[in-house]
Amino acid sequence: MARKCELTGRVAMTGNNVSHSQRHTKRKWQLNLVSVTLVDANGRKQRLRVAAAALRTLNKDARSK
Repeated sequence: MARKCELTGRVAMTGNNVSHSQRHTKRKWQLNLVSVTLVDANGRKQRLRVAAAALRTLNKDARSK
């Protein structure tokens, strides 16, 4: 199973660790994925792996309605 947000499609970012001596080594910033059960507009439950940032946005949108 890929480490990808099933709601937004976001994936891990890549870049470099840079040490004090300026050596560059590859690294990844992984997403904070959470397994949640969401209810869609038709009332059906759906299990998704969603990034925590996307989940916070969903909660904010739900509170504003």
